[in-house]
Amino acid sequence: MGVAPALRQATERLALISATPRLDAELLLAHALEIDRNELLMRQRDLSVPPGFETLLQRRLTGEPIAYITGARDFWTISLRVTPDVLIPRPDSETLIEAALDHFGVRSPARILDLGTGSGALLLAALSQWPQASGVGVDISPAALAVARGNADRLDLSERADFRMGDWAEGMDGSFDLILINPPYIARDVALAGDVLHEPESALFAGADGLDDYRRIAPMLPRLLAPDGMAAIEIGYDQRLSVSTLLADQGLSVAVRHDLAGHDRCLIATLAPSV
Repeated sequence: MGVAPALRQATERLALISATPRLDAELLLAHALEIDRNELLMRQRDLSVPPGFETLLQRRLTGEPIAYITGARDFWTISLRVTPDVLIPRPDSETLIEAALDHFGVRSPARILDLGTGSGALLLAALSQWPQASGVGVDISPAALAVARGNADRLDLSERADFRMGDWAEGMDGSFDLILINPPYIARDVALAGDVLHEPESALFAGADGLDDYRRIAPMLPRLLAPDGMAAIEIGYDQRLSVSTLLADQGLSVAVRHDLAGHDRCLIATLAPSV
């Protein structure tokens, strides 16, 4: 079978389980051919379908995320290695980088802290955006830290990125211009579907109401934020009021930024001006 009919057939099969069946088919076939998707699309008539494509297709049909099958995910302007030890970086999280760009304008943050760094997506995206910055990524998972360090090495950012094992910012000192935080925020009894069924539970669930980690993080922020700095905090679409209250109770000023779908996605916390 040629590439074009193979893609059509795979798209039909994937339509049963995916909202993006054609894209999934193209990414899987490109991975099987060890080329990128653009090359696949440009060279369809020159290529043959490798035997391994069906195996990859079967994995996707069982619900396994594309990013775990191919081991890669694009985020912001970088491409990251991902494994089942980390959350898959999503476009919604790019809202945090956009908020930071608006806050700093022509300036650059000097020191960046990424709490719950996972694959390193937020920290490494920020470091790629601001070449003069350095940063620290913290995670409680040794496996996640190994993924993040590997990504920093591949992106030639390891000299500016320090990854540490830790429980949020416990025991951490210093002043940071930008703090990036994407904690678990799903309530324990919420029924999940899709890709998240394959992702690490420790990075998803945060107690009965989804707020356990926000409660721990909020009191840490005032001592870590530089006077003109900001914290960009990802939230669930219905958590703006509850998390804003936790931050305001620590004396922080809070604003909200929406994602591309118009949902509340990022809270921007800054030190309240002194009176």
